[in-house]
Amino acid sequence: MFRRLPPLVVASLVAGCGGMATHSENQALQVTLVAYANAVRWRGFDEALKYVDPQTLKAHPLTPLDLERYRQVRVASYTEQPVVPLGKHEVQQTVEIGIVNVHTQTERTIVDRQIWRYDEASKHWHLVSGLPDITQH
Repeated sequence: MFRRLPPLVVASLVAGCGGMATHSENQALQVTLVAYANAVRWRGFDEALKYVDPQTLKAHPLTPLDLERYRQVRVASYTEQPVVPLGKHEVQQTVEIGIVNVHTQTERTIVDRQIWRYDEASKHWHLVSGLPDITQH
């Protein structure tokens, strides 16, 4: 259902949509999306938390219970859809994430609708939608 597009195709799609971003923004986006996906897949949500926008974390801080829930799952699959521009310096990416509960070994799939925003001052992309909701059924 989901399939991964080569980074060049994604960059072309993003660049071709209303001048959404510069070439360097597109490169930074690709690097960020790959790094975030690797963090989620291999290093866990504690590492992925570093990509969340500081203002998002300030407005919606994670509780100790939230953090413990993230530690109780492992990512079994991470399948991205192509990036969709939402406006200048903002994109959305929908990702299907297979997660396994470490205690019960049950697997389920969640859909994460990520919104990324480019900060021109720091020249970094930040995840403004926050970490995925792993409680969804």
